[in-house]
Amino acid sequence: MRIPAEWARHRAVWTAWPSHPDLWLEDLVPARREVAAMAKALAAGEAVKMLAMGDEAVASAQTELAGENIEIIPALFGDIWLRDTAPIFTHSSEGLNALAFRFNGWGGKYVLPHDDAVAAFVAKTANAHLVGHDVILEGGSVDFDGAGSVLTTKECLLNANRNQGLSQQDIEQFLRQAFDVTHIVWLDRGLAGDHTDGHVDNIARFVAKGRVVCPSPSGKDDPNADTYGIISSDLRRSGLEVIQVPSPGLITDEDGNAVAASHMNFIIGNAVVVVPAYEDVYSKEAVRILTPLFPDRKVIALPARHILTGGGSFHCITQQEPAA
Repeated sequence: MRIPAEWARHRAVWTAWPSHPDLWLEDLVPARREVAAMAKALAAGEAVKMLAMGDEAVASAQTELAGENIEIIPALFGDIWLRDTAPIFTHSSEGLNALAFRFNGWGGKYVLPHDDAVAAFVAKTANAHLVGHDVILEGGSVDFDGAGSVLTTKECLLNANRNQGLSQQDIEQFLRQAFDVTHIVWLDRGLAGDHTDGHVDNIARFVAKGRVVCPSPSGKDDPNADTYGIISSDLRRSGLEVIQVPSPGLITDEDGNAVAASHMNFIIGNAVVVVPAYEDVYSKEAVRILTPLFPDRKVIALPARHILTGGGSFHCITQQEPAA
């Protein structure tokens, strides 16, 4: 059940269309534009499976994405964060497997109807064998190199709002059994203002076996400057090659509170790497540093400021299905 690295060839990428006006409010239409731009970029190299809920959302997705290599699939879901609600795919001798975990709305903070049924629906639609696990885990909390290593954070996986009563040793045993990993790299915490309790896909990502990228501070008021220093030091101590990419700096919501904006929340497609930009001046430098790390792909930055109002970005709303 070893999980392929994200840069391994995909059969498809699964994602979802912003469909709930009561959740997105005035950001609904601009968030849809951002999701559409991401989907079109990914569709240049692979099939995109776009879930949409309700007649209006299905129609708007079909209108916006007509003529692209994108399939619109009517579905029930709470919101678009498929990295956490969809299954994690892998292949075995039995064929395509969809690993599903218990989902409790990121520690009970955002419990929405239908989110706990997304994994089974996607598995069935993909004709994958559903493999269920009775442990709470979100896909954004783990990142794999495809060779037996996984990145994660204590803030999330050891949080009492996820699997109360399980020790770090218990979680490590589970990760080894569920994902066939041999090297677990623990980071202490994630970004300030991250409602997911420190998902690792906002702070550190594998880009090759033994090589990771993580943020460096941008601007004098970067709210995560100290955290970035700790992350890079911990990664190096674990034996990994570390390349730092400028963070977006301080990005705030309408109330002036720091939000969890990160250039780490990129999605690696077959043909492109789509990096989120938040109207920040550092995204061009992020693309410049990431480009030589993906010599067979085009690295691009696309706007994600309105998706971020929902709590995440491009990696959070996607889940790759590996090719055989």
